Amino acid sequence: MIKVGILGAAGYTGGELIRLLINHPQAEIVFANSESNAGNPVAEVHEGLLGETSLRFSADMPFEDIDVLFFCFGHGKSEQFLSEHNIPERVRIIDLAQDFRVKQQAPDCRWSDLAVYGLPEINREAIRSAHFVANPGCFATAIQLGLLPLAAHGLLTSDISVNAITGSTGAGVKPSATTHFSWRSGNISIYKAFRHQHLAEIRQSLTQLQSDFGASIDFIPYRGDFPRGIFCTELVRLSQEISEESIADIYRQFYADAVFTHYVERALDLKQVVNTNKALLHIEKYEDKLLVTSIIDNLLKGASGQALQNMNIMFGLPEDTGLKLKSLAF
Repeated sequence: MIKVGILGAAGYTGGELIRLLINHPQAEIVFANSESNAGNPVAEVHEGLLGETSLRFSADMPFEDIDVLFFCFGHGKSEQFLSEHNIPERVRIIDLAQDFRVKQQAPDCRWSDLAVYGLPEINREAIRSAHFVANPGCFATAIQLGLLPLAAHGLLTSDISVNAITGSTGAGVKPSATTHFSWRSGNISIYKAFRHQHLAEIRQSLTQLQSDFGASIDFIPYRGDFPRGIFCTELVRLSQEISEESIADIYRQFYADAVFTHYVERALDLKQVVNTNKALLHIEKYEDKLLVTSIIDNLLKGASGQALQNMNIMFGLPEDTGLKLKSLAF
């Protein structure tokens, strides 16, 4: 059994990890840390787990008793935590925050050189032997999976326009003015246009596959009035003549070995992926313009599900262990 510790376990990503891990056949949660909830039953905070677990939140962090540690902190806290705590070298770490996703983002921290970017579709072998995995961002996962097959064939030569809408859980569990039900319900808004923090990791991955990638990415993120999921459209202007079917073949071949990422022939809708670790992709070509649609669940493939997928890879398990989930399609 893989012995697991979770830090920041009271938030949305921590709750999703607990939900997945208590049903994982090869994993056991040793502690779920939350100082503000220490001693309280996990199911009192994550009420979807009522009747499923007797686990309680812990203030203790017995690192010597675990094999892998998940960081479910808010962004910016992982580097500080690592500088203040001595984690045994044998313990593997999967960080769901953004602190170590971009190389040299934390140049003065020794963990920066160890961090492997945890997108299995392009870094599976590196993840397999990794000691420290930086789990990708939710928007970044959806956008990259839509564009990586094109980058692998050198087809990203002009500017890219991206629009993506995310559910309210993407903002985290702490209430704010833009997550309040009376504001969010029946509403839609733009935020961080052209300057979203996930752009850096997206460019990093595209450059990994297309070394001369120099196009700009005009990304407009939207807040949606639904709890979870990301629906993303990417508009790419093609510089060479290529048929829609040839591009579809590129996508099929690129993701032929991907357990969770699939090219779909028909137009997509968000409920096809909600509550799953799947990413679904679809393309449509209009003259020299290619429209790519990519959809994921922001809390699963965009966060906790992908983190568990990475754990499975790191410990030599099938990637879908504990992740065979049905979508909320109806």
